[in-house]
Amino acid sequence: MDKPKIICLCGSSRFIESFAVLSWEFEKEGAICLGLHLLPASYPTHVPDHIAEAEGVSAKMDELHLRKIDLADEIFVINVNGYIGKSTAREIAYAQKLGKTIKYLENRGEVIEG
Repeated sequence: MDKPKIICLCGSSRFIESFAVLSWEFEKEGAICLGLHLLPASYPTHVPDHIAEAEGVSAKMDELHLRKIDLADEIFVINVNGYIGKSTAREIAYAQKLGKTIKYLENRGEVIEG
Protein backbone atom coordinates (compact mmCIF):
# COMPACT_ATOMS: atom_id res chain seq x y z
CA MET A 1 0.00 0.00 0.00
CA ASP A 2 1.26 3.44 -0.89
CA LYS A 3 1.77 6.04 1.79
CA PRO A 4 -1.48 8.00 2.25
CA LYS A 5 -1.54 11.69 1.40
CA ILE A 6 -1.64 13.97 4.46
CA ILE A 7 -3.98 16.95 4.10
CA CYS A 8 -4.08 19.83 6.56
CA LEU A 9 -7.44 21.59 6.57
CA CYS A 10 -7.18 25.35 7.12
CA GLY A 11 -9.96 27.85 7.68
CA SER A 12 -12.01 29.69 10.23
CA SER A 13 -13.39 27.80 13.20
CA ARG A 14 -16.79 29.22 12.22
CA PHE A 15 -16.72 26.51 9.51
CA ILE A 16 -15.99 23.71 12.01
CA GLU A 17 -18.78 21.51 10.66
CA SER A 18 -17.17 21.72 7.21
CA PHE A 19 -13.89 20.57 8.79
CA ALA A 20 -15.65 17.48 10.16
CA VAL A 21 -17.42 16.64 6.89
CA LEU A 22 -14.35 17.21 4.70
CA SER A 23 -12.14 15.16 7.04
CA TRP A 24 -14.58 12.27 6.70
CA GLU A 25 -14.77 12.63 2.90
CA PHE A 26 -10.97 12.83 2.43
CA GLU A 27 -10.34 9.94 4.82
CA LYS A 28 -12.87 7.78 2.94
CA GLU A 29 -10.63 8.38 -0.10
CA GLY A 30 -7.58 7.18 1.89
CA ALA A 31 -6.02 10.47 3.02
CA ILE A 32 -5.00 11.42 6.54
CA CYS A 33 -6.58 14.72 7.63
CA LEU A 34 -5.23 17.20 10.14
CA GLY A 35 -7.21 20.24 11.22
CA LEU A 36 -9.58 21.56 13.83
CA HIS A 37 -11.93 19.39 15.85
CA LEU A 38 -15.68 19.63 16.20
CA LEU A 39 -16.55 19.71 19.89
CA PRO A 40 -19.99 18.66 21.09
CA ALA A 41 -22.37 21.15 22.67
CA SER A 42 -21.82 19.28 25.95
CA TYR A 43 -18.16 20.39 26.09
CA PRO A 44 -17.82 22.55 29.26
CA THR A 45 -16.77 25.79 27.55
CA HIS A 46 -18.55 25.19 24.26
CA VAL A 47 -18.94 28.28 22.09
CA PRO A 48 -19.86 28.19 18.38
CA ASP A 49 -16.41 29.41 17.27
CA HIS A 50 -13.25 30.97 18.65
CA ILE A 51 -13.11 28.43 21.46
CA ALA A 52 -9.30 28.76 21.60
CA GLU A 53 -9.70 32.41 22.59
CA ALA A 54 -12.37 31.50 25.14
CA GLU A 55 -10.00 28.97 26.73
CA GLY A 56 -6.89 31.17 26.48
CA VAL A 57 -4.97 28.79 24.20
CA SER A 58 -5.14 30.66 20.90
CA ALA A 59 -1.37 31.22 20.45
CA LYS A 60 -0.61 27.59 21.31
CA MET A 61 -3.22 26.30 18.87
CA ASP A 62 -1.98 28.64 16.10
CA GLU A 63 1.56 27.30 16.55
CA LEU A 64 0.35 23.68 16.55
CA HIS A 65 -1.53 24.33 13.31
CA LEU A 66 1.73 25.43 11.66
CA ARG A 67 3.30 22.15 12.80
CA LYS A 68 0.37 20.31 11.18
CA ILE A 69 1.19 22.15 7.94
CA ASP A 70 4.81 21.00 8.34
CA LEU A 71 3.58 17.37 8.43
CA ALA A 72 1.15 17.75 5.52
CA ASP A 73 1.66 17.07 1.84
CA GLU A 74 -0.90 19.75 1.02
CA ILE A 75 -3.32 22.15 2.61
CA PHE A 76 -7.00 22.45 1.79
CA VAL A 77 -8.46 25.87 2.54
CA ILE A 78 -12.07 25.91 3.70
CA ASN A 79 -13.04 29.32 2.34
CA VAL A 80 -16.84 29.31 2.54
CA ASN A 81 -18.24 32.28 0.58
CA GLY A 82 -14.62 33.21 -0.20
CA TYR A 83 -13.87 34.06 3.44
CA ILE A 84 -10.24 33.86 4.52
CA GLY A 85 -9.37 35.46 7.84
CA LYS A 86 -5.99 36.65 9.13
CA SER A 87 -4.99 33.34 10.72
CA THR A 88 -5.86 31.36 7.61
CA ALA A 89 -4.04 33.88 5.39
CA ARG A 90 -0.95 33.41 7.60
CA GLU A 91 -1.27 29.63 7.24
CA ILE A 92 -1.54 29.92 3.44
CA ALA A 93 1.58 32.12 3.33
CA TYR A 94 3.43 29.62 5.53
CA ALA A 95 2.42 26.71 3.27
CA GLN A 96 3.49 28.68 0.20
CA LYS A 97 6.89 29.34 1.79
CA LEU A 98 7.28 25.59 2.32
CA GLY A 99 6.23 24.81 -1.25
CA LYS A 100 3.11 22.88 -0.19
CA THR A 101 0.27 22.24 -2.62
CA ILE A 102 -2.66 24.51 -1.76
CA LYS A 103 -6.24 23.72 -2.75
CA TYR A 104 -9.41 25.68 -2.02
CA LEU A 105 -12.98 24.64 -1.29
CA GLU A 106 -14.26 27.53 -3.41
CA ASN A 107 -12.67 29.53 -6.20
CA ARG A 108 -9.76 31.49 -4.90
CA GLY A 109 -11.67 34.81 -4.81
CA GLU A 110 -10.17 35.57 -1.42
CA VAL A 111 -11.77 37.93 1.04
CA ILE A 112 -9.21 38.54 3.75
CA GLU A 113 -10.75 40.25 6.74
CA GLY A 114 -9.10 41.53 9.90
